[in-house]
Amino acid sequence: MKVELRKSYAIPAPAEAAWLLLNDIEKLAGCMPGASITERIDACHYRGNVAVKFGPASMAFRGEIEVAELAPAQRSVHLIGKGVDATGSSGASMDLKARIEAIDASSCTLVGTSEVSVSGKAAAFGGRMMGSVADQVLKQFAANFAARVPELHRPPRRPSSMASRSAGRSCASGWQVSSVRRRHERYARPRSGPLAR
Repeated sequence: MKVELRKSYAIPAPAEAAWLLLNDIEKLAGCMPGASITERIDACHYRGNVAVKFGPASMAFRGEIEVAELAPAQRSVHLIGKGVDATGSSGASMDLKARIEAIDASSCTLVGTSEVSVSGKAAAFGGRMMGSVADQVLKQFAANFAARVPELHRPPRRPSSMASRSAGRSCASGWQVSSVRRRHERYARPRSGPLAR
């Protein structure tokens, strides 16, 4: 059973910030409902788990993800994933191509094309629901993606005016204490000469 989807989602963040998340496979996997990276084999290969619910039935797959292509100039990535369930009676594969398209300085679009296939019991139980399930999963993924991108694009905080004034008073207080101390030391210094006793 195979399902093909082409989707685009508006992201309220600059394209550069969205690309930082799109090419970070471990953080990207965290945006996918039920997915997690369990091991990084190398820069292009990962192991992970995915849990999917087909109506009343839930299935967990364990497999590998390959970064087939990473193109920073086009802000695009091509991922291929394959896995099987714990019993080995069901299999699943995914071929995903995604890219970031800039709209303006503060927004962009996440465009994705995916091909998902399932076999064995997964196809028998959830074949009819695959389209709707995949659509819901991608919507949740896009929502999680949009929520995480701003975390990578937070401008550095500036010190508040109150903090600046406090720092100024601290410096001034230190200068006053040093001045009083110097005057005290000058008058307390022992005198020398004929008037000294």
